[in-house]
Amino acid sequence: MTSAVVFAYHNVGVRCLSILLKHSVDVRMVLTHDDNPNETIWFDSVAALAQKHCIETITPIDPNEAAVVDHIRAAKPDFIFSFYYRSMLQPALLAIPPRGALNMHGSLLPKYRGRVPVNWAVIHGETETGATLHYMVEKPDAGDIVGQHFVTIGPDETAFDVFGKVTTAAENVLDRYLPTLLLGERFGHPQDLTQGSYFGGRKPEDGRINWHRPRQEIHNLVRGVAPPYPGAFFDLRGKRVRLLRTKLVSENLVNTASAGIIVLRGSIHAVCGDGNLLEFIDVEIDGEPVDADRFYALFGVQSHAQKIPFDPT
Repeated sequence: MTSAVVFAYHNVGVRCLSILLKHSVDVRMVLTHDDNPNETIWFDSVAALAQKHCIETITPIDPNEAAVVDHIRAAKPDFIFSFYYRSMLQPALLAIPPRGALNMHGSLLPKYRGRVPVNWAVIHGETETGATLHYMVEKPDAGDIVGQHFVTIGPDETAFDVFGKVTTAAENVLDRYLPTLLLGERFGHPQDLTQGSYFGGRKPEDGRINWHRPRQEIHNLVRGVAPPYPGAFFDLRGKRVRLLRTKLVSENLVNTASAGIIVLRGSIHAVCGDGNLLEFIDVEIDGEPVDADRFYALFGVQSHAQKIPFDPT
């Protein structure tokens, strides 16, 4: 029976670990993360799945510590797999399995190497992404590609929507290529790293809207950081306005040249940096969901025809 040590977290980790078990891989150990109490936990638990199958489960702060490396080496795995694990695995770990160490990445490599690839793909307005199974080397997300599975990105889909598709894509690509890997065949093709680039992690402050920017770019930002991620936001007259969902609007209004917020037929709209309108579909002010009437009441505006100016920086 082929053996493996698995590094995994999140829904991708749960689904891919399940595929290994489906194919009767002897998973000798699972390394995962303790949930962060400051993070919204909207995903399934790798630890719970591993414990259900009586698999040794550990949650080291640093998986590259000598004691952890020695422990994994003693397990003598044929493979190491990494599924949405958040820490980089160093060469000492990658050298342990004789049949290789493989990672599942949430983009179509070599595009969007690095952190939060689904969010970045949506923010950049991509129309497709996917999941890539590849060998791990010292340089992150740079090893030979074993296989990929494509998914589409709709014009109004959020990163959460797309993440669900990518999770299924990860499950499918592993299920497709794992049987050949288990036969002992090492295969894949090199990446052309010039065709993509690295992206870093994102902080809540990165969701701040710059109203100087074009409408499509702002719409993509809202989609890319919508809940369960921290959300896109701006400050208006001392209040924090968070946009959860927006819509591109085709109407041309008089006097849209200057930045501001207006109401059209009872809906809230903003004039973006290119003069086009973006409709607020779901909006919160200081954490409270509001409609158009409540929005205007909070800012003391009596007429819906009146524009609320804001500093678009």
